Amino acid sequence: MTTERLILRRFRASDAPVLAAYRSDPEVARYQSWDAPFPVDRAEVAVRNFAASSPAEAGWFQYAIELAEERRLIGDVAVRLHDNLVQGEIGFTLDAAYQKRGFATEAVSAVLDRLFRVQGLHKVTGECDARNVRSAALMERLGFRREGLLRQQTFIKGEWTDDLLYGLLATEWTG
Repeated sequence: MTTERLILRRFRASDAPVLAAYRSDPEVARYQSWDAPFPVDRAEVAVRNFAASSPAEAGWFQYAIELAEERRLIGDVAVRLHDNLVQGEIGFTLDAAYQKRGFATEAVSAVLDRLFRVQGLHKVTGECDARNVRSAALMERLGFRREGLLRQQTFIKGEWTDDLLYGLLATEWTG
Protein backbone atom coordinates (compact mmCIF):
# COMPACT_ATOMS: atom_id res chain seq x y z
CA MET A 1 0.00 0.00 0.00
CA THR A 2 1.15 3.52 -0.65
CA THR A 3 -0.01 6.88 0.65
CA GLU A 4 1.16 10.38 -0.13
CA ARG A 5 4.30 9.96 2.01
CA LEU A 6 4.43 6.32 3.06
CA ILE A 7 4.79 2.75 1.87
CA LEU A 8 3.09 0.08 3.98
CA ARG A 9 4.67 -3.26 3.25
CA ARG A 10 5.65 -6.64 4.58
CA PHE A 11 8.64 -6.67 6.95
CA ARG A 12 12.06 -7.75 5.60
CA ALA A 13 15.02 -9.28 7.46
CA SER A 14 16.96 -6.05 6.93
CA ASP A 15 14.36 -4.18 9.06
CA ALA A 16 15.42 -5.89 12.31
CA PRO A 17 18.07 -3.34 13.44
CA VAL A 18 15.73 -0.38 12.88
CA LEU A 19 12.84 -2.19 14.60
CA ALA A 20 15.13 -2.90 17.57
CA ALA A 21 16.25 0.74 17.67
CA TYR A 22 12.82 2.38 17.80
CA ARG A 23 11.38 -0.27 20.12
CA SER A 24 14.36 0.32 22.44
CA ASP A 25 13.34 3.93 23.04
CA PRO A 26 11.79 4.02 26.56
CA GLU A 27 9.18 6.57 25.44
CA VAL A 28 8.10 4.37 22.51
CA ALA A 29 7.98 1.27 24.74
CA ARG A 30 6.24 3.03 27.66
CA TYR A 31 2.68 1.87 26.91
CA GLN A 32 3.59 -1.21 24.88
CA SER A 33 3.87 -4.86 25.91
CA TRP A 34 7.65 -5.02 25.48
CA ASP A 35 10.43 -3.56 27.58
CA ALA A 36 13.25 -1.32 26.40
CA PRO A 37 15.84 -2.11 25.33
CA PHE A 38 14.52 -4.39 22.60
CA PRO A 39 17.53 -6.51 21.53
CA VAL A 40 18.40 -7.01 17.86
CA ASP A 41 18.16 -10.82 18.20
CA ARG A 42 14.60 -10.44 19.49
CA ALA A 43 13.84 -8.06 16.60
CA GLU A 44 15.20 -10.62 14.12
CA VAL A 45 12.79 -13.26 15.47
CA ALA A 46 9.91 -10.75 15.42
CA VAL A 47 10.65 -9.74 11.82
CA ARG A 48 10.76 -13.40 10.73
CA ASN A 49 7.38 -13.96 12.37
CA PHE A 50 5.94 -10.77 10.85
CA ALA A 51 7.14 -11.80 7.38
CA ALA A 52 5.65 -15.29 7.70
CA SER A 53 2.12 -14.10 8.53
CA SER A 54 -0.62 -13.11 6.10
CA PRO A 55 -2.83 -9.99 6.12
CA ALA A 56 -5.74 -12.06 4.80
CA GLU A 57 -5.64 -14.87 7.39
CA ALA A 58 -6.78 -14.98 11.02
CA GLY A 59 -4.12 -13.86 13.47
CA TRP A 60 -1.66 -10.99 13.66
CA PHE A 61 -0.09 -9.25 10.69
CA GLN A 62 2.36 -6.40 11.04
CA TYR A 63 2.70 -3.76 8.31
CA ALA A 64 6.06 -2.00 8.15
CA ILE A 65 5.67 1.78 7.76
CA GLU A 66 8.33 3.08 5.41
CA LEU A 67 8.90 6.76 4.72
CA ALA A 68 8.79 6.77 0.92
CA GLU A 69 11.16 9.70 0.38
CA GLU A 70 13.91 8.27 2.59
CA ARG A 71 13.11 4.57 2.10
CA ARG A 72 13.40 4.25 5.89
CA LEU A 73 11.39 2.12 8.31
CA ILE A 74 9.69 4.46 10.81
CA GLY A 75 7.13 2.23 12.54
CA ASP A 76 4.54 -0.47 12.21
CA VAL A 77 0.81 -1.10 12.20
CA ALA A 78 -0.44 -4.37 13.66
CA VAL A 79 -3.73 -5.98 12.65
CA ARG A 80 -5.28 -9.03 14.26
CA LEU A 81 -8.00 -10.61 12.17
CA HIS A 82 -10.48 -12.66 14.16
CA ASP A 83 -11.27 -16.20 13.02
CA ASN A 84 -14.44 -14.93 11.31
CA LEU A 85 -12.31 -12.62 9.09
CA VAL A 86 -14.84 -9.77 9.44
CA GLN A 87 -13.66 -8.34 12.74
CA GLY A 88 -10.21 -7.10 13.66
CA GLU A 89 -8.07 -5.24 16.11
CA ILE A 90 -5.46 -2.61 15.29
CA GLY A 91 -2.37 -1.29 17.00
CA PHE A 92 0.47 1.01 15.98
CA THR A 93 3.98 2.06 16.93
CA LEU A 94 6.01 4.93 15.52
CA ASP A 95 9.66 5.87 15.96
CA ALA A 96 9.77 8.89 18.30
CA ALA A 97 11.75 10.89 15.73
CA TYR A 98 8.78 10.68 13.33
CA GLN A 99 5.94 11.32 15.78
CA LYS A 100 3.74 14.44 15.73
CA ARG A 101 3.91 14.78 11.93
CA GLY A 102 0.78 12.88 10.94
CA PHE A 103 2.59 9.72 9.81
CA ALA A 104 0.74 7.42 12.23
CA THR A 105 -2.62 8.87 11.22
CA GLU A 106 -1.74 8.45 7.54
CA ALA A 107 -0.55 4.86 8.01
CA VAL A 108 -3.44 3.70 10.20
CA SER A 109 -5.93 5.37 7.86
CA ALA A 110 -4.50 3.45 4.88
CA VAL A 111 -4.69 0.16 6.77
CA LEU A 112 -8.27 0.86 7.88
CA ASP A 113 -9.21 1.68 4.30
CA ARG A 114 -7.86 -1.69 3.19
CA LEU A 115 -9.59 -3.53 6.03
CA PHE A 116 -12.99 -2.00 5.34
CA ARG A 117 -12.99 -1.49 1.56
CA VAL A 118 -10.85 -4.36 0.31
CA GLN A 119 -11.13 -7.04 2.97
CA GLY A 120 -14.74 -6.24 3.90
CA LEU A 121 -14.37 -6.08 7.67
CA HIS A 122 -17.44 -5.18 9.70
CA LYS A 123 -15.64 -3.74 12.74
CA VAL A 124 -12.14 -2.82 13.88
CA THR A 125 -11.29 -2.27 17.54
CA GLY A 126 -8.36 -0.65 19.28
CA GLU A 127 -7.20 -0.65 22.86
CA CYS A 128 -4.69 1.52 24.68
CA ASP A 129 -3.44 2.36 28.14
CA ALA A 130 -5.73 5.12 29.43
CA ARG A 131 -2.68 7.35 30.02
CA ASN A 132 -1.68 7.11 26.37
CA VAL A 133 -3.59 10.21 25.32
CA ARG A 134 -1.87 10.46 21.91
CA SER A 135 -2.96 6.96 20.85
CA ALA A 136 -6.48 7.61 22.06
CA ALA A 137 -6.55 10.92 20.18
CA LEU A 138 -5.34 9.25 16.98
CA MET A 139 -8.13 6.68 17.12
CA GLU A 140 -10.70 9.40 17.80
CA ARG A 141 -9.39 11.48 14.85
CA LEU A 142 -9.95 8.46 12.62
CA GLY A 143 -13.55 8.06 13.76
CA PHE A 144 -13.22 5.39 16.44
CA ARG A 145 -15.72 5.69 19.27
CA ARG A 146 -14.74 5.09 22.85
CA GLU A 147 -16.66 2.01 23.92
CA GLY A 148 -15.32 1.45 27.38
CA LEU A 149 -12.86 1.82 30.18
CA LEU A 150 -11.53 -1.30 31.85
CA ARG A 151 -10.29 -0.25 35.27
CA GLN A 152 -7.02 -1.80 36.43
CA GLN A 153 -7.34 -4.33 33.62
CA THR A 154 -3.72 -4.98 32.74
CA PHE A 155 -0.77 -5.71 35.00
CA ILE A 156 2.24 -4.56 33.00
CA LYS A 157 5.68 -3.29 33.90
CA GLY A 158 4.96 -3.66 37.60
CA GLU A 159 1.66 -1.79 37.77
CA TRP A 160 -2.05 -2.15 37.16
CA THR A 161 -3.25 0.01 34.27
CA ASP A 162 -6.63 1.13 32.99
CA ASP A 163 -7.41 0.31 29.35
CA LEU A 164 -9.52 2.34 26.93
CA LEU A 165 -11.53 0.39 24.36
CA TYR A 166 -12.38 1.84 20.96
CA GLY A 167 -14.42 0.58 18.03
CA LEU A 168 -15.06 1.61 14.45
CA LEU A 169 -17.76 0.10 12.24
CA ALA A 170 -17.48 -0.17 8.47
CA THR A 171 -20.60 1.99 8.16
CA GLU A 172 -18.81 4.76 10.10
CA TRP A 173 -15.57 4.67 8.08
CA THR A 174 -15.25 7.77 5.95
CA GLY A 175 -11.51 7.45 5.16
